[in-house]
Amino acid sequence: MSKLSVSDRGARVAPFIAMDMMREANQLEATGNDIVHMEVGQPSSAPPRQVVEAAKAALDVDRIGYTNALGIPALRERISRHYADAYGLSVPAERVVITTGSSAGFILAFLAAFEPGAQIALPMPGYPAYKNILAALDLGLVPLETSARTRWAPDVDDIRRLAAQPDNAISGLLVASPANPTGTMLSPAVLKEIAQTCEAAGVRFLSDEIYHGLVYGMEQACALSYSDEAVIINSFSKYFCMTGWRIGWMIVPEPLLRPVECLAQSLYISAPTLSQHAALAAFDAVEELEGHKQMYARNREMLLNELPGVGFSEFTPVDGAFYVYADVARFTNDSFEFAGKMLREIGVATTPGADFDAELGHRFIRMSFAGSEDQMHEAVKRLRTWLP
Repeated sequence: MSKLSVSDRGARVAPFIAMDMMREANQLEATGNDIVHMEVGQPSSAPPRQVVEAAKAALDVDRIGYTNALGIPALRERISRHYADAYGLSVPAERVVITTGSSAGFILAFLAAFEPGAQIALPMPGYPAYKNILAALDLGLVPLETSARTRWAPDVDDIRRLAAQPDNAISGLLVASPANPTGTMLSPAVLKEIAQTCEAAGVRFLSDEIYHGLVYGMEQACALSYSDEAVIINSFSKYFCMTGWRIGWMIVPEPLLRPVECLAQSLYISAPTLSQHAALAAFDAVEELEGHKQMYARNREMLLNELPGVGFSEFTPVDGAFYVYADVARFTNDSFEFAGKMLREIGVATTPGADFDAELGHRFIRMSFAGSEDQMHEAVKRLRTWLP
């Protein structure tokens, strides 16, 4: 046995169960099993044609070397224009930071904004990588359990109460809207109240907006509309269908810009250059991307209509993103075991709620409807014959 040590930090980072489920699903698929993939939050659609063409063109004219740590100026300026077009906001290109996916954005934001040991509030259920990154960076987690009472959004009174506690004060709050895994969105009024409450209390507000653009009937708003101190994190992965390109961005307040740049220089050098050139074309592919969104909308409508008939009659509001977070308590008290059996017995891959909520996740599963319409219909067909 090796005598070399394993750090406590590494040992306390929990598995990302969605990725474990994907690995098992892929292994089953490689041995000839027909798998319907609903476990991972990535579009089944290919990147837009213009994105691929831009990447090919860049290979012919650019040596694809390092860029500035903050990203190529043209992409930063194009994202600045996006905020004017989409939200009516004037965001200086100098405050735009290009990142290696939103994951790098979270790491840079946490390191630049918080001291070790700082307490960061996260709504539950929530994206599991948030808490795992906090654990890896020696930051504390303060869970904010949500419920139907608050429409699965954090309660502003809870935020005020935590911010007012001198012995256990929170230094930051991270909220996603639309949220993963629930798909729930904050109304502009609630987002405004949260952002301004945090600013008044001296709590750094981080707004995860990576599912912006994937909204079904509700109004979306950017947290910068209500607080210039907010940190915005976004990505080309979801709406723009560029998951494997590992390209995202941040909007940071001026005081955080140089610390973020210095961290990025040493941690990443720069975001992938080829992906930056490709992402520049993504904003011109709206017609194609809206077609993908229409497919998600049809999948969403079909699942919301059909799932109650197979036994999944309770789920969180599906305002945006591409997830149904369904209550499976009538079938099981162990969503991990339930999801595993579903995968192995009928070839439908989902993610157990334990990935998103340590307290209540045992009674939920998350299903992504970013796959094709045929796949979604096939999943319902298999569930109908499998569930009692």
